[in-house]
Formats: sequence, structure tokens, C-alpha cells
Amino acid sequence: MSGRKPRSVANPLESAITTPSERILKECHSLYVDSEHGLVKIANSLGVQLLPPRKKIVVMIMGNHSAGKSSFINWYVEEHIQKTGVAIETQGFTFITSGRKRESLTGNATLHLYPHFRPLLEFKGALDYLSAEISTSKQKKFSLVTFIDTPGLVDGDMIYPFDVNSAITWLGQQSDMIFVFFDPMGQALCKRTLNIVERLSESCGDKLLFYLSKADEAGKETDRQRVMMQIVQELCRRPGLNKCGFEMPTIYIPNPQKPSRCENQIDGVCKTIEKAINQAVQKTLDQLEKDCDLISTSISNRLEKDRSDASYNKSVRLYSLLYGTLGIFLPLLFILSFILSSFSKEQLADLTGEGLAQTISIITGIVLFIWEWIPEDGQVVFVIFFMAFCYLLLFLAKHFARQRNTTLSKKEKRSLAQFNEYIQEIVKTKKSKLYEWYLQQCAAEYDL
Repeated sequence: MSGRKPRSVANPLESAITTPSERILKECHSLYVDSEHGLVKIANSLGVQLLPPRKKIVVMIMGNHSAGKSSFINWYVEEHIQKTGVAIETQGFTFITSGRKRESLTGNATLHLYPHFRPLLEFKGALDYLSAEISTSKQKKFSLVTFIDTPGLVDGDMIYPFDVNSAITWLGQQSDMIFVFFDPMGQALCKRTLNIVERLSESCGDKLLFYLSKADEAGKETDRQRVMMQIVQELCRRPGLNKCGFEMPTIYIPNPQKPSRCENQIDGVCKTIEKAINQAVQKTLDQLEKDCDLISTSISNRLEKDRSDASYNKSVRLYSLLYGTLGIFLPLLFILSFILSSFSKEQLADLTGEGLAQTISIITGIVLFIWEWIPEDGQVVFVIFFMAFCYLLLFLAKHFARQRNTTLSKKEKRSLAQFNEYIQEIVKTKKSKLYEWYLQQCAAEYDL
């Protein structure tokens, strides 16, 4: 593999790539899923399971109905993708992502696009309320983000067609960030929303970010402060949410025709998303390094085990040969000793030569001496035990012959060596260049 050049990771979308982060994430993903030399394929051949990194971060947005979740997504994408309104417009889960052309996908197609979300099938009825919207928008950092728009949450007799609490909790655990929107119009203290947030805080509290949405509709500044105090008081009543450093920025969709004096921190949301993307790039590059080391270690362990197995096979082969030889030689020696004893020394010397005849005479003499030493009434028992002993020797020879471990062929050893060379010389070199290129985008030249 040393003479091969690394397969190009370019694809038809490369012309649309506009940011270094997007290019790095895509190239790292290609190193994993390459059909010929992908890390996932190499790892599978070693019995190691690797997951390719995501090319985008996942941001789930949850809150009560009419909290402005869909409106925020439309504003960020700068395209009217999701329906908005006071009524419960979003009744299921919608994945909003960027792609080559505008398209809407149903449940099964969505799970084909996002196979790592297949466990959603365990929530009965959720598949029928699962969809995806693909947009060609390249606004802001949308090309590196997948939004999950969740059902609007309400209390009371509202019946959902699936276990919405558990489904949102599971999706939140799979997401990189969870935005919780509280609106100031009387629904901010929705118990269902707070219950789900409390469950999420137990497993992934560091992902939760709270926002007071539609802040421009809260009236005067005193009204907004009152609403925020009510929300904070309700959150503090729940032990899982009573934490230090609580923040809840005020955001709303800018409207030039309806100017507002309320501070709008919606740009801070964009910066938060951008920060998460940068962290995802760093985590992806770090994980690439770890996975390369894991594969190299697995290859070294496999080769070391093969050397150990080869040494073990030599030992058991020797034992098998020794026991098999004794199992055949001893009964033959016993029988030949009686046959050769009928020949005189002169006859043996004529047949085999004087030196060999003398050796045969000594061996047959020892066998006959042992045989004569055994009482006549015990000779039959001795023969039975002797044959059983010889059978045991042959059984042990067969047993050790079966104990050999499977070893690698020359082709397999050569393939492992090529994999290791590819990891060290191509993948790690590529990773170092991507990391250097990434740092060049954010650090001063004299710092590098």
C-alpha cells in the first residue's frame, strides 16, 4: 500500500463548501466511509466497531406550542420551511437540513438519511410523525447544522399519537445541543415541558440552553422581568434544575416593520451554534487520532497473538509427534522383539550388519527380560494394560493435533501491515494537515 496514493475525498458537493469547518468534517467523514480503505471497513476486519463522525451538529429545539421554535428555524435558514402559527402546527418530529435540492422526506426515507436515529422505531407510532425537510440554503452556518423541530407541548387532555416525553428525551440525548424555548404568553410554565427538561438535565444537562422567545411580545420591561422570575422560580422548585449559573437570554425574530426596544440576543444563539460547530471539528479530529491509534493497537495485538499462536502450535505439534511416535513404536518394538529373538546372532549379523545386530540384540534382550520377569499368570493382564497405554499415547497425539490455533496466512499478515502503513503514513498525516489548516483559520500566524 506504500505505493498507493490516498483516495481523493473530493465529491460533487465540494464546490458548495464555503467554510473550513465544513470541509474538515466532510473529509474526516470520507476517511471513515471510503469503500476501499475506510477506517470503518478496516476496523470491522479487526473485529472493532467504529462509527463515522457526523458531518453536521444536531440541534434539537423543544418547548410548548407556539413558542417560536419553527419561526426561529425559518429565520436561521432564511427560508419558509416550517409552518408557524398560534395553533399546534408541529405534531411530530421534523429534521431540517441542507442538501443539493429542496425536498421533503417521509418517515422511512428520513431514517435512511439518518440511520443512527433508527431506535425511534421503538416508540410506537412515532414513524408516522417523522419527516425531514431538505433545503438548499447556505445562510449562516446552516450547511453544518441539522435542526430537529419537536412537537409543541401542552398540558391537559392533549393526547399524542406516541410517547412524546420519552421520544423527546431520547432525541435530546442524541443531539449536540438542546434549545428550550419559553414564551411569555402564558404557556412558559407548561408542566410537560418542565418534566421533559428535568429528565434531560439528569443525563445531558450540559447540552441544555434556555431562551425566552417572543420576548418582544411580553409587553414592558417589567412584564418581561416578571415572566422570567416566574420561570426561574418554577425551575428552582425542581431539584434537577436548581443549578448555579442559570441563564435565559431574551430572543425574538427581528421585524423591521415592528421595531422593539427589547434587547434581542438572537445573534448570540448563532454564535452558540458556531461555537458548537468548532468544538465538533476539534472533537472529530481528536476522535480520528484515537481511532487511528485503536486500529494500530488492534493490528499490533493481532500480529502479537499470531506469533504467540505460532509458537504454541509448534509446542503442541511436538507433543503430538512425540506421543504418536511412542504409541506406534512401543507395540512394534514389543512384537518385533519376539520375532527377532527367534534369529541367531549370526543370522541377524548377515541380515543387518554386525553393529546394528548388536543393538537389536540388546533391545530385544531388555524386552524379553521384562517379559520373563512378569509372572505367567500376569502376562495377559500386562499385555492388556500395555495396549491400553499405547492407545492412550495415540489418543493424546490426536488430542494435541487438534489443539492448534488458527494463524494468519502470509496474505493476511501482508494486508495487516499495509493497513497499519496506511493509517500511519496517510490517515495520520491527513489528520495533522487538517488540524493545522483548522488552526490557521483561527490563530495568529506567529502562534503556529
